[in-house]
Amino acid sequence: MPEAWVYMLSCCDGSLYTGWTVDVERRLSRHRAGTASRYTASRLPVALELAIPMPDRTTARREEARIKGLSRAQKLALLRA
Repeated sequence: MPEAWVYMLSCCDGSLYTGWTVDVERRLSRHRAGTASRYTASRLPVALELAIPMPDRTTARREEARIKGLSRAQKLALLRA
């Protein structure tokens, strides 16, 4: 079982949100309830588009930062891959 996950959400305004967590289902529930982040709270509803298992939290944080640095086109290509 992976220790952490990097995930990407699509928001109702078409934007993409990237984060990391140790429990994808719990974090997604919090996003959908509007309590996980200010960004997604104002862009409900959200949908889980991608969840990538990571071996540890440090790797998850690094991958989150890498994905956040990508352009929108690159993020969409990642979703299609």
